Amino acid sequence: MLAVITTGGKQYIVREGDELKVEKLDLEEGKTIEFGAMLVADEEGADVKVGAPNVDGAKVSATVMEQGRDKKITVIKYKPKVRYRRKYGHRQPFTKLKIEKISA
Repeated sequence: MLAVITTGGKQYIVREGDELKVEKLDLEEGKTIEFGAMLVADEEGADVKVGAPNVDGAKVSATVMEQGRDKKITVIKYKPKVRYRRKYGHRQPFTKLKIEKISA
């Protein structure tokens, strides 16, 4: 089973058993979350359900595996001829999910 879910302003294509990193969700490790806003549901060649905007009655349940922060990225601002240089770093928080069940 394949589905397209939305979380954190992004869309993800997921299958049962997949692990993915999404924008930080305020949940503890081991908790379960259900995504009701499913855009597309596909039963591996059988029939494709396309929502307008969401598929009615469809759910994707996932378990929170980890809360963390990605590797640091370095951001540099530079303007020539005016001696302006700025350097700073950023670590984006994330939540790692494992997709348990997709029902459409």
